[in-house]
Amino acid sequence: MSENTAAATTSDQTAEGGAKPTVVLVHGAFAESASWDGVIALLQERGYPVVAAGNPLRSPASDAAAVRSLVDHVRGPVVLVGHSYGGSVISQAADGAENVRALVYVGAFLPEVGESALELTGRFPGSTLPGALDPVAFTGADGSTGTDLYIRADAYHHQFAADVPADTAARMAATQRPIAQAALEETATVAAWKTLPSWDVVTTADLNIPVAAQRFMAERAGAHVTEVDASHAVAASRPDVVAGVIEQAARHIAG
Repeated sequence: MSENTAAATTSDQTAEGGAKPTVVLVHGAFAESASWDGVIALLQERGYPVVAAGNPLRSPASDAAAVRSLVDHVRGPVVLVGHSYGGSVISQAADGAENVRALVYVGAFLPEVGESALELTGRFPGSTLPGALDPVAFTGADGSTGTDLYIRADAYHHQFAADVPADTAARMAATQRPIAQAALEETATVAAWKTLPSWDVVTTADLNIPVAAQRFMAERAGAHVTEVDASHAVAASRPDVVAGVIEQAARHIAG
């Protein structure tokens, strides 16, 4: 599936007499929209309209604005889903969005106002991500400079996707989208999980975000938690679990 997935504006599919909500999926760092392919296939088989948003990975505020523009374009209720850093993005994008009815976090950050992804990761032991990173300096069109972060190709399988086949992990490494280091340092200004029902897939074999950090954030948010023995790439390795949790959220808001 391409990065620029077209937005679904409406759905003809119904379940138990009502239109199904649109599922908007937001990828995180070191991934791209195709990382949701297995989840998308399962949701579409069950009749859900799905949009895989392109996440710029520049900053939580600007990325949230980009996602919000897509969410505002969708007619009808939305289940907004974020993986990894995408959790920081959906926590801001959903703030004040009347059609977002539920949030689903997948091996993700649920930051409180004033917290950053970097700070939350470092608060708990277990992440081996720093040693796997490959920083690349960049200069923007406006002359601004910064650092993009990739995961080294030789470290990607172990670090990010240990429970997917090696050839799949190699393709994921080759197509990974880098994140601006500044995005991981920027603090949250809102936390939509305080006002919206949330679900959380906690990945217990995650080497990027420590499981202790995930459990802490999920408990603080009062999220409905599903724990799975999976790597950070849980959408690729266990799409059945991820799709199932998203469907739980969709059914909940359908009443």
